[in-house]
Amino acid sequence: MLLLTPQNWPDYELIDSGGYEKLERFGQYVLRRPEPQAVWEKSLPETDWERKADAWFKKEKGKSAPEGNEKGEWALTPRMPQQWTIQYTYKEMTLRFRLGLTAFKHIGIFPEQARNWDYIYDSVRQIKAQPVRTLNLFAYTGGASLAAKAAGADVTHVDSVRPVLSWARENMEASRLDNIRWVWEDALKFVKREVKRGNRYQGILLDPPAYGRGPAGERWILEDGIAELMDGCRKIADDAGCFCVLNLYSMGFSSLIAENLMRNCFPRAGNPGYGELFLTDRFGKRLPLSVFSRT
Repeated sequence: MLLLTPQNWPDYELIDSGGYEKLERFGQYVLRRPEPQAVWEKSLPETDWERKADAWFKKEKGKSAPEGNEKGEWALTPRMPQQWTIQYTYKEMTLRFRLGLTAFKHIGIFPEQARNWDYIYDSVRQIKAQPVRTLNLFAYTGGASLAAKAAGADVTHVDSVRPVLSWARENMEASRLDNIRWVWEDALKFVKREVKRGNRYQGILLDPPAYGRGPAGERWILEDGIAELMDGCRKIADDAGCFCVLNLYSMGFSSLIAENLMRNCFPRAGNPGYGELFLTDRFGKRLPLSVFSRT
């Protein structure tokens, strides 16, 4: 089992965590956001949290999106912009992300995913046959897509939220990359169509939410749909070899579940790696944020 946290990232830092919140620095700005996993006590006093935060997301009681996201409002200091840019560098890869304050506490990036970006970049570079056809499902603002593209992959990026596709395109352009294929569609429907079309991929990336909606109102529930989705991915994986990254944010899912799904769908890949992605604050507290498995 692997425990992985981002390393050597000047533009990101988890300053403190606890009391169901996290205090993070993205570039030059410090954000204070809810975090249900941070059940322990904070290390810094409340006065430090208030003084350091340039933006504080405050939840609205009783208001949530259908997918379970917390809804609220940001309280901003005068110096805090609505949008700004940070970058991430690994080997020859430099990714740039436009961040923004949304009504559901998200800002356009999940920093713990950096170690998966490294893995994707290395996996694409290790495959001799080029270009490496790579499919990114539930692709959000495109961190995994950018990592694959930076390594030279032919990338198809699928998401069901049209504004998020535009956001991902901005990140591609900011990163000085091009020619990612953008698909606005329900992930499961797209995979089923790819099976019928006989298309094959050498890389498959999945980051399914616990709950979600497709463009036509299709309902996604992780525990109900993940087995069928993974079976579809098995059918579009290149017989000559395919790497896969499965990331799960559902608090009820163990990394062993991700490993079992990977073993069932990619039995020829051998023993898949699996574990947790986490962030470490200045005081050594480790904040678990997702589980993963990858071949």
